[in-house]
Amino acid sequence: MTTEEKLKHFLDTCMEDARIRSSRMLDEYTAALKKSFEEHKQEARRQAQMQVRQETEKIERELNKKLSAAQLEQKRTLGHRQEELKEKLFVELESRLAEYLETPKYQELLERQITEAVDFAKGNEVVVYLDPADADKLERLALRHPKALLKQSDYPFLGGTRAVIPSRNILIDKSFRTRLAEAKEHFHFSLYTPAGRTGSTATQAAPEGRVQG
Repeated sequence: MTTEEKLKHFLDTCMEDARIRSSRMLDEYTAALKKSFEEHKQEARRQAQMQVRQETEKIERELNKKLSAAQLEQKRTLGHRQEELKEKLFVELESRLAEYLETPKYQELLERQITEAVDFAKGNEVVVYLDPADADKLERLALRHPKALLKQSDYPFLGGTRAVIPSRNILIDKSFRTRLAEAKEHFHFSLYTPAGRTGSTATQAAPEGRVQG
């Protein structure tokens, strides 16, 4: 092999080696770029998903806050409306009671309450107070119930009676004012969802009234 041929072979070998190394370096660089791009893409996707999740949570929090405020306002409005209806209902009830006071049945009720107070006293002195509006009934009732000391109350209580047994420190409160107050305290509206109807409930005062001692 001549010197020229040896030189050419050397140059060809060097060029081939350089080409192979350059190709390998280019492949490695391309792979690194591709890897970096994939990592960047994944990071961008992760950041985007995180931002979407954070925005979604923010929107949900704001929505829940607005819903809670709306529900609270609705509940407050409903409560005010219920109180208005409740007051209207009991005003109407007092009006009906006033009409009831003029009936014979009310007279019978007073007779029965006085009799029950005397029976409960079991021979002890019992003082039965009548509402000032029933002053016209006092004399007649006193004649019919000599075992009870009937008196006119110093303050009105819408009808009924209040009996006191001094020796036993007992108050038998069957006044309409007390009965109405108890009914009003326990009265509330109820929503009947299954039937789609709105109603009201109230704890009814015991027919016998209250006995305190």
